[in-house]
Amino acid sequence: MDFFADILRYGYLSNALAACILSGILCGIAGTYIVCRRMVFLSGGITHASFGGLGIAFYLGANPILGALIFAVASALGIEWASSRGKIREDSAIGIIWGFGMAVGALFMSLRAGYTSGDLSSYMFGSIITVTRGDVIALGTLTLFALAGTALWLRPVMYVAFDRDYARSQGIHTKLITYAMSAFLAVVIVLSIRIMGIVLLISLLTMPVVIVNAFTKDYRKITLWSAVVAALSSVAGVVASYFLEVPSGPAIIFMLTFTLIAVKVLPLRSKNSKPSR
Repeated sequence: MDFFADILRYGYLSNALAACILSGILCGIAGTYIVCRRMVFLSGGITHASFGGLGIAFYLGANPILGALIFAVASALGIEWASSRGKIREDSAIGIIWGFGMAVGALFMSLRAGYTSGDLSSYMFGSIITVTRGDVIALGTLTLFALAGTALWLRPVMYVAFDRDYARSQGIHTKLITYAMSAFLAVVIVLSIRIMGIVLLISLLTMPVVIVNAFTKDYRKITLWSAVVAALSSVAGVVASYFLEVPSGPAIIFMLTFTLIAVKVLPLRSKNSKPSR
């Protein structure tokens, strides 16, 4: 009960809880697309490329999240443009952007006067107590747009995720959807950095989808239940971190990992427990 009393008492806890729920919903929606498209590596590339924007923003004394957002969106669109032109393979483009973003971030952070490694710890591994009311509003606004977009354009997005050639044959603007989803993924990643951090965020994008995929192959159901699983796991991780006094990011990942193990192992045990004839 102390946890719920503290939520009402301390603003940072209520911000953290709201941000976890909203980020979970967004990561469930975006994660379903990238997993079905088999582009999990893309989320890792965008996540680490955003480090370049963080470094430049720190050096200029600007808002780090804004710098990461600009760099992440530009990187996501650049990856799609380079791969669609056929000049470079998509996985190669992701690897190049990944390394370039990290190098830019490290360079500008080292040039910043008074730089210490602690300046980046909250962005690398997450620090949910640093979530502000503005972050919650931004996440809430993006969540509303994401839910509206899912309701209106779920079918064409699903077609593009599974088979872009078929989607193109049905008159769907595959390039528009591909670029829009890449930009959406980049925004989701940057707005969720404070919660999970650059290093851990890829797990929140992929593990809920894998968990739900064990029960259904329907894209619509995966999208819905991945958002639910991600949100619930995030809340459970925050509660666990409160009582155990551990960082929330790793706690959320442990919750997802235990859930994934249970989903994968329990069916095997039930099969093995059946009596033989």
